[in-house]
Amino acid sequence: MRLLLVSSSGGHLAQLMCLRSWWEKHDRHWVTFDTDDAVAKLQGEEVTWAHHPTTRNARNLLRNTAQARRVLERTDPDVIVSTGAAVAVPYFWLSKWRRSSTVYLEVYDRIETPTLTGRLCRPVTDLFLVQWEEQRRLYPSSVLVGELW
Repeated sequence: MRLLLVSSSGGHLAQLMCLRSWWEKHDRHWVTFDTDDAVAKLQGEEVTWAHHPTTRNARNLLRNTAQARRVLERTDPDVIVSTGAAVAVPYFWLSKWRRSSTVYLEVYDRIETPTLTGRLCRPVTDLFLVQWEEQRRLYPSSVLVGELW
């Protein structure tokens, strides 16, 4: 199985790193930001560095959308997995014109309100995962997986 793991750096990337025992068994490619923590965590991995900042930045949304088209074409993933944030949006929406499945894991620290990225990706997500029972009311039909920390 070919994975495409997409996230912002920092805490979002840390959440994906918690899934190492799963993703390390598969062929994979990463998309994240070129920050010190991401470079250190992904040393030796195949990575595309996305444009940031992404939050409410239309120019970088367009740049990341063009980049997403190229990355999806080149990597042809079976599954796209993300913990957010906004860098995931173009990958999830463009996946609908491909054969890739999508899995979104809502972040650990948003319990009372949905994240903007969660709301934007939800309509095109095949499997939406949450870490807290309280998050299930925010995302009907989500699957509770428990804490990843």
